[in-house]
Amino acid sequence: MNKITGIAASDGYAIARAFLLEQPDLTFEETKSDQPEVEVDRLNKALEESREEITKIREIAKGRLSAEEAEVFNAHLQMLDDPEMISAYQQKINDEGLNAQAAVRQTADFFITIFKSMEDNPYMQERAADVKDVTDRLIAHLIGAKVPNLSLIDEDSVVVAYDLTPSDTAQLNHFVKGFVTNIGGRTSHSAIMARSLEVAAVVGTSEAVEKVEDGQTIIVDGFEGEVIIDPDQATIEAYQQKAEAFEKQKAEWEKLKEAKTLTKDGKHFDIAANIGSPKDLEGVHANGAEAVGLYRTEFLYMDSDHFPTEEEQFEAYKEVLESLDGKNVVIRTMDIGGDKKLPYLPLEEEMNPFLGYRAIRICLHQTDMFRTQLRALLRASVYGSLSIMFPMIATLEEFRQAKAIYLEEREALIKDGVAVSDDIQVGMMIEIPAAAVLADQFAKEVDFFSIGTNDLIQYSMAADRMNNTVSYLYQPYNPAVLRLIKFVIESSHKYGKWTGMCGEVAGDQTAIPLLVGMGLDEFSMSATSILKSRALMAKLDSKECQGLVKQAVEEKTTSQEVQELVENYVNGLD
Repeated sequence: MNKITGIAASDGYAIARAFLLEQPDLTFEETKSDQPEVEVDRLNKALEESREEITKIREIAKGRLSAEEAEVFNAHLQMLDDPEMISAYQQKINDEGLNAQAAVRQTADFFITIFKSMEDNPYMQERAADVKDVTDRLIAHLIGAKVPNLSLIDEDSVVVAYDLTPSDTAQLNHFVKGFVTNIGGRTSHSAIMARSLEVAAVVGTSEAVEKVEDGQTIIVDGFEGEVIIDPDQATIEAYQQKAEAFEKQKAEWEKLKEAKTLTKDGKHFDIAANIGSPKDLEGVHANGAEAVGLYRTEFLYMDSDHFPTEEEQFEAYKEVLESLDGKNVVIRTMDIGGDKKLPYLPLEEEMNPFLGYRAIRICLHQTDMFRTQLRALLRASVYGSLSIMFPMIATLEEFRQAKAIYLEEREALIKDGVAVSDDIQVGMMIEIPAAAVLADQFAKEVDFFSIGTNDLIQYSMAADRMNNTVSYLYQPYNPAVLRLIKFVIESSHKYGKWTGMCGEVAGDQTAIPLLVGMGLDEFSMSATSILKSRALMAKLDSKECQGLVKQAVEEKTTSQEVQELVENYVNGLD
């Protein structure tokens, strides 16, 4: 029996045989060809086969994952259709006489090297992994290698891999009870997908692939971040009891589906769900969400080959509002840019797109697109309780400009006799530190705030959350981050406004007691986190949580100290 440790990425226990994911052998002989037309035909066939496969994987993903998690496959399809890359392949075939697989490999290596060299731009470095994922599949078709298909696993298994690509994770079927990887963090694609699929996962072990043999029995502890290799019978039985107890716990949580979210001392908080499309509504209702705290409208744009029309958007917003039956729905205006691009909206390449031309900055520059969305939202407002929020606001001037356009469209619709709700709330995301620091001024003009912790933390710490080398700086419990969040909440309350949170931290079981103590009004999270968060809140005393906050922001100096403080408190609860 041996034990390795990593990062606890998804709650749960898994006891099964290891399925060691081995990548196909993509070595080949680089040869010249005197028949370039034959090689171009081979290339085109492989491109089409790859498109068909990724399209199928995307459809599987849409059925099991959120719209945001499935979106990566649209990016992969765009890459296969990228005229610059296809032209580069063909040029190497026609001008240099290379066979198709050599042309693809050399072109891919060129782009991967460029992306990896951008050490000051983690976003572009991540694109290297996407290029590799797509071109490995393309080369496999060209040389007749077999691409792993995890959907064919037919017995209870734990997948062990160096890393899981989005296409790997999307293919996990019900036989996969958990997975373990060498690399990754809690906010990596594979970890987020594991939580959506509700399978136990430990990532970032550094050595799982080297330590685990295919077919070995292993135990995955998704709570403690431990992997036990070849456990003895006593250990297996102990973890079987833990797994049974966890299943009973989930059954108890299920009883809270229709309950209000109340603390032990009777204070009410709203627990809402994050969604990316109307398809995610099933999870919202199945888990007893009290609202939708974030509807990411950009996926309407990403799932289309054109700018969604006013009517197309209206129907999508109407469906969500009607489905919530009077519960509040916070809809974020288009947040394109950064890692979300549209093939029909050409944007200049940027050294750091996360800090560049994106979200509200595009909307205030290309106002026709923004006005179309606002009109659709205004028309849909009569079908439910609507709140509109603007993303990536840095200055008061930006918020004022966005709201002025909103008011112009509202007035125009009413003048034309179109019914519009008279109680729409207009707010903004707090994800830029400058906006957080000035929250007391913004609070005079907004109806509400929604804190996007994913960006707020990485901007505050100057550390990309998807970059493994600096992932240790993604610290949601850092006193500096907590002070920002506390100030935003206090600022909203000072002016009679409310604050929600829609980042990963809202469903973080360690962060929740602190957020309760700060008086956060709405917690919006992945639907699968709602019931366990409601159960935790029922054990909390809000006044005791206020004391925790005071200690965390005034007495503690490190993220680790804060984490230990909260965990000791929670462990002492009944």
